[in-house]
Amino acid sequence: MSHTSPRASGTSPRASGTTYPGFADPVLDAQAAFRAVLQAMSRPGQVQRLPQLPELPPGLSPAAAAVLLTLVDAETRLCLDAGPEAEAWVRFHCGAPLVAAGAAQFVLDAGAALLALDPGTEEEPERGATLILDVASLTEGRGWRLTGPGIRDEHRLQVAGAPAGFLADWAANRARTPCGVDVILCAGDCIAALPRSVAIEEG
Repeated sequence: MSHTSPRASGTSPRASGTTYPGFADPVLDAQAAFRAVLQAMSRPGQVQRLPQLPELPPGLSPAAAAVLLTLVDAETRLCLDAGPEAEAWVRFHCGAPLVAAGAAQFVLDAGAALLALDPGTEEEPERGATLILDVASLTEGRGWRLTGPGIRDEHRLQVAGAPAGFLADWAANRARTPCGVDVILCAGDCIAALPRSVAIEEG
């Protein structure tokens, strides 16, 4: 996925309404973050660490901010509910148009309902949205039991701070495969991915 920062035009962050930087090293950190996201998606439930940003706008966690810098660009429809400073930061560094949750390709909104997001179509299931979900912590080796593509036998992931009813919503989301919504869980500077094809059982 290509990504071109608006900063390349010579516009300063302050002139664009934000004083908060992106990655400390725009090339190396972006490459490391992209590899981490790809690894997370191909190995569901495995926790990956992302490069930390020097300073974050209020409303964005370290991992969520790094995911946005990695996956979102000017051609990506984004639903963001993180406050005006985070919106200004996204406009400058990503250039993404902000839209309602149901029309978004990526969603970072704690109030968004998983089953209300775009699941794609039978003809184009890859159009399904990705929900970026902040949680309190991610711990491997216990908790939810994950099975499915990309997992040998099973994988255990303890997720603290998941929304109420998440597992029931996930079961309904998975039933729509190949359509459905993918989820990237964020805690601190770490992520774990839940592709729509993965089955999750309570640990």
